[in-house]
Amino acid sequence: MSFTKPFLKWPGGKFRLLHRINEKLDPGKRFVEPFVGSGAVFLNTDYKKYLLADTNPDLINLYLHVQKNEKSFIDYCQSFFTPESNNEERYYQYRTQFNSSKNIRLKSALFLYLNRHCYNGLCRYNSKHEFNTPFGRYKKPYFPKKEIENFHTASQSATFIHASFVETMKQIKRGDVVYCDPPYAPLSKTAYFTDYFAGGFGWEEQIELAEWAAKLSKKGIPVLISNHNTDNTRALYKKAGATTEKFLVRRTISCKTNQRNKVEELLAVF
Repeated sequence: MSFTKPFLKWPGGKFRLLHRINEKLDPGKRFVEPFVGSGAVFLNTDYKKYLLADTNPDLINLYLHVQKNEKSFIDYCQSFFTPESNNEERYYQYRTQFNSSKNIRLKSALFLYLNRHCYNGLCRYNSKHEFNTPFGRYKKPYFPKKEIENFHTASQSATFIHASFVETMKQIKRGDVVYCDPPYAPLSKTAYFTDYFAGGFGWEEQIELAEWAAKLSKKGIPVLISNHNTDNTRALYKKAGATTEKFLVRRTISCKTNQRNKVEELLAVF
């Protein structure tokens, strides 16, 4: 089975796990993702309606532009993908412009440019909410025209919102099916590289998310959560009443391919 690829590079994206995730998703009227990320899961499901949320306003604004006006926006985005723009000096000029601009359309196009030209597609901000991922040094960054067109088509049945997972969970009702791909719990005390977006997502938030999942499950609303397979996460989901399935996934964020080791992840089914 072939899957539709998202148009953004996204560390921790679920494209490689779609077969596992889809097997766990129940039928329903509306699919809800409180952490939409690259949209890989939503793009490869078949529900009548979608509620897709994220705390990153730049991501949501980009999706809204693709949803509303795919053709002219694609052309606009593609104008930034030139050989002259693929160098360190131009990259940092565009990054500065992105961080200072109030023009949402420009920022959305630059967000795509940064995503495809920065190191590993890493979406990272500093405490001032300034995008600060360094230049990636790719020979010829790929412009995902076909993938954007596919996203535009799929997004016509979606509602995108800039919201926290709690705000999103409050909008969930019977008939919804929920998939959560939160920033992962660290494998060790120093492994916080999954915290890409300023604001943080700590253990208290992991607990709150599991509590929300348990609450919705008791109302007959199925919830699926992805995370690292650790003693803490297993205990958390067991306490919340979920069943879990563990499996190995190759880490893709290291710049050295020989350091991209496999780690254990899990799916918690509520």
